[in-house]
Amino acid sequence: MIFVFILVMIIAVTIGLGVYYYFQPSVAEANKKIKVILSANVISFVIMLVGGTVSVFSGATFAATATAATTTATNSSAGLGYIAAALSTGLATIGTGYAVGSVGSSALGAVSENPKILGKTMIFVGLAEGIAIYGLIISILILGKL
Repeated sequence: MIFVFILVMIIAVTIGLGVYYYFQPSVAEANKKIKVILSANVISFVIMLVGGTVSVFSGATFAATATAATTTATNSSAGLGYIAAALSTGLATIGTGYAVGSVGSSALGAVSENPKILGKTMIFVGLAEGIAIYGLIISILILGKL
């Protein structure tokens, strides 16, 4: 319940500050302040996300304590395994998105100057997309061990 309250407060402060800075006369001063506020907002969001995830999985392990001790240990490690699988896929796809964005825009610029190198540039874009496949394979291996 406390997480929901803090999340609502963060959303309210973010919207309020956005409206406040929208009506600022100087855009340069507003941009300096908004960077600090945005970074604090992202950090608080990540903390809330991790806290919510841990609280959800800890509730599942508390419910399992009524059964045998081996079941509790299995559920506890399974929860962390699911988090690890999600992180490996999620972080790999974030890295892929960044890599494909950088390589793809550079490849488009190079192909616009010399259309003969289209095949060579597509190889680099394909290599960047391979990062997501590696993350997915690691997730499948982690889920297979659970």
